[in-house]
Amino acid sequence: MKTFKTRHQFYLPDDLSEALDRLCASSGSSKTAVLTEALKAVLERRAGHELDQRFGVRLDRMSRGQERLENKVDLLAEAFGTFVHHQLTMVAHQPPFDDETRQLGLKRYQAFIDLVGRRLASDSKLRLASLREQSSGLEEHRPG
Repeated sequence: MKTFKTRHQFYLPDDLSEALDRLCASSGSSKTAVLTEALKAVLERRAGHELDQRFGVRLDRMSRGQERLENKVDLLAEAFGTFVHHQLTMVAHQPPFDDETRQLGLKRYQAFIDLVGRRLASDSKLRLASLREQSSGLEEHRPG
């Protein structure tokens, strides 16, 4: 199988040219072979190491930031869920607070949790119309 080669002409500084001559004389290789291997090594090394050096630190920092953000979101979700549970079960109908009111609050809370679960389970972004449809489950439990 024949390999095609392209001829290149370029200039090297005198000291680099002398070093190339010495390397070729001592190793018995041609200048083309030495320069080909050197260029391959530079290109392969640059592709991996240079990208790691250039972007690795930033990606690590972004990953740590994302982990912190996820932890904060989890905390906020738990706090919000607790607050909603409190609002729908404890404070929803005062002054008369009886077992029926507590059951109504629990139904509202369950409807809220179901709504959040459906939104988290959906793969696509919800449109305003679908949000209205889903929130109708909460309205069923409102006192008239």
